[in-house]
Amino acid sequence: MSVLNQEKSAPDIKIILAFFIIYFVWGSTYLANQWAIADMPPFLMAGMRFVIAGALLYGYCMLTGKKSPTRTQVQNTFFAGLFLFAMGNGLVVWALQFVDSGIAALVVAFEPLIVVLMMWKMKSEKPTVNIWGGILLGIIGMGLLVGQPEFINDANWLWGVAAIFAAIIAWGYISIWITDANLPESLLQSAALQMFFGGILMLLMGLISGEYPLFDYQQIGTRAFWSLGYLIIFGSIMAFTAFNFLLQNVSPTKIVTSTYINPVVALLLGYYLNQEGISGQSLMAASLLIIGVVLINWNRKGGH
Repeated sequence: MSVLNQEKSAPDIKIILAFFIIYFVWGSTYLANQWAIADMPPFLMAGMRFVIAGALLYGYCMLTGKKSPTRTQVQNTFFAGLFLFAMGNGLVVWALQFVDSGIAALVVAFEPLIVVLMMWKMKSEKPTVNIWGGILLGIIGMGLLVGQPEFINDANWLWGVAAIFAAIIAWGYISIWITDANLPESLLQSAALQMFFGGILMLLMGLISGEYPLFDYQQIGTRAFWSLGYLIIFGSIMAFTAFNFLLQNVSPTKIVTSTYINPVVALLLGYYLNQEGISGQSLMAASLLIIGVVLINWNRKGGH
C-alpha cells in the first residue's frame, strides 16, 4: 500500500491527535524531566521511567500476539537502547540539573545537523546547497545560544551543554545505524525493548555515579511524583504509540516536523510554567536553529 493510500486509511481525528501528542507531549518532557529530577537523582529517575514504560509496552505487544524477537534482534535492541536512551536521554536528563529546559531543547534541535554530517561520513550522502545553508544557520544559531556571557561563564552550564552534545551525537549515530539493523518487525515492540534496556543501563549508571545513597522516596514531592508518572504514561507509552501510529499512516516528512515544533513548546512551557528567562539572543538563536532544521528536512527524499 502506498503512503498516500495509507494516509487516507486512518480517521483524520486520530492523525490530528497523534500529531498533537508528538508535538506537545515530547516538547513538554524537558520541563517534566526537570521537575522530576528536582527530588530524584537524574539517572535513577530516567531509569525507572523507561524500565516501567518499556515493560508495560512489551507486555502489551505480547498480549496482542506479537511474535517473540530473535536473539540477534534482542541484542540489536540492547545496542540501540544504549545509544538512544541510556546515552541519548540519560545525558540530557543529567544536564537538566544545570541547563534550563527550553535551552536544553534548543541544543537538542541541533541534532538533525549532526545527522546530516554523519550521513556524509558514514553513508557518503553529500549535503546539497539547501542542507549546507541549514548547517550554516544552525552553527550560527548555536554560537549565539552558547556564546551568551551569562551561560559561557558558568562551568556547570558548560558541562551540561557538553553532555547534551554527547547525547545528540549518540542519537545521530544510532539513528543512522538503526536503519539497517535487524530489529523486531513490530516498531512498538522494538521501542519497548530499547526503552527497557536503556532504562536498565541508566539504573546502572546511577549506581556507578553514586546516586543511590542520594535517593530518598520520602523526599519526593507531589510535583516530582506526578512528573515521573507523566513521563511514563504520556512521554513514553502514549507518545511512542502515537509515533508508531503516524509511521504507519502518514509520510515520514510530516512526522519530522516535530523536530522543530518540540523546542518551541519546550521554550514556551519553561517560560510560563518554570519562570525560565528567554533573552533576545536566545530567541534569535532559536529562530536560526529551527530555520536550519527546516532547510535540512526540506531537501530530503519525498519532501515537501
